[in-house]
Amino acid sequence: MAYYITDECISCGVCVDECPVGAISEGDDKYVIDPELCTECGACAEICPVEAPQPAEE
Repeated sequence: MAYYITDECISCGVCVDECPVGAISEGDDKYVIDPELCTECGACAEICPVEAPQPAEE
């Protein structure tokens, strides 16, 4: 399952450049992850200062 970004997101943008497949983009009030592009590598979760990216539950 793809990662998603929780409401904890502070829109710092650090995750965007870390994503190797470009799955993260700026949304209306927080960044969002395109589940079709996400490869579940976890790079966004490792770099996020507030732990906003989380793996989706099955």
